Amino acid sequence: MKVIVIGAGVIGLSAALMAQARGLSVTVIDREGPASGASAGNAGAFAFTDILPMASPGILRKAPKWLLDPLGPLSVPPAYALQIAPWMYRFWRACAPNSVAASTAAQTALMDLSKAELEPFLAATGTLPMLEKRGNLQVYEGEAELKASLLGWQARAAHGIAFQHMDAAEMAALQPGMAARFTHGTFTPGWYSIADPKLYTLALAERFRANGGELLRAEVTGLRHDADGVTVMCAGPDPLRADQVVLAAGAFSHPIARSLGEKIPLETERGYNTTLPVDAFDLRCQITFGGHGFVVSRLSTGIRVGGAVELGGLKLPPNYKRSEAMLKKAKAFLPGLKPEGGVQWMGFRPSLPDSLPAIGHARATPRVIYAFGHGHLGLTQSTGTARLVADLLTGQTPALNLTAFSPQRF
Repeated sequence: MKVIVIGAGVIGLSAALMAQARGLSVTVIDREGPASGASAGNAGAFAFTDILPMASPGILRKAPKWLLDPLGPLSVPPAYALQIAPWMYRFWRACAPNSVAASTAAQTALMDLSKAELEPFLAATGTLPMLEKRGNLQVYEGEAELKASLLGWQARAAHGIAFQHMDAAEMAALQPGMAARFTHGTFTPGWYSIADPKLYTLALAERFRANGGELLRAEVTGLRHDADGVTVMCAGPDPLRADQVVLAAGAFSHPIARSLGEKIPLETERGYNTTLPVDAFDLRCQITFGGHGFVVSRLSTGIRVGGAVELGGLKLPPNYKRSEAMLKKAKAFLPGLKPEGGVQWMGFRPSLPDSLPAIGHARATPRVIYAFGHGHLGLTQSTGTARLVADLLTGQTPALNLTAFSPQRF
């Protein structure tokens, strides 16, 4: 059976490798090549404890203040505000308590599956040495900010997630060098990371090729299906044929899905970061500055300062003042940080209004499987998603009930 995977990011390549392990013949197509999108510039975290959806009452409380700052944790460029309004309405509806509870349960199930699949997958692909287990420290400016977070920690505790609340002295022992304004924190040891997300994704591409897979560079413009298979139409090359197709093109997925008559409300979280030299700071674990919407991560290739959400679509030019604003804050929060010599980046994170990805068959044909919309959790949920895609490709009962992830749920 021949399978074409559209997308050579961490989701597409993980799915391709798991499909190969099931004995399928797989070709991967990408518009720019492996690790060219969000898989290259993310924070490198396997955030298995991050089970709470972005669509939540807490975000609704913070959003008005954040939106007043054009360089803050959440922004909508005026030129894009009207276009994103329908998505924002769906996001607001997803913040209802019953919706949040359902999304949290589904998110937790996918996190648990992804964590269970991770180390066997890394071992099978020769990438296990790239896994690191330093944990994550969420920091707070005062006791009031800690108390405001406790409801979320109670939800994590109910799902068996381990964590430890810390005072300033305990935080300093774990991670020296933080500004005195951060008086409380919460450490989660089950938060893993990869040495470098781009190098990891490129390693997956090399393993895929070594297993006999074919990697093509072409822009997919649409899909057509018939009783015998699926035709993948490309800009330039001749159309390709496959028995089944996996659409895992991240933020560029919904125009392709539209060629099958399916309108999926996928939007783009434009994420920004700056990667500093390795010696920029003695970082012992990843630090999340939740009140400011960014993280600081240690990679094998440098110290990465990034995050925030800019809902600005695919076409507006990057606003690197957002990277500069986060770096300026990071210097204030970590006084010993050396901010010189950084490389800026902006990437597209594909997001659906309820914070859950679309995983399942297309409405038009079971020969097309969707696997996109993971927001800022693509790396985290890559192995779990790949397992589910491999189950669907081979006609097995999926490891999870996919109702909550149905592409048709909207």
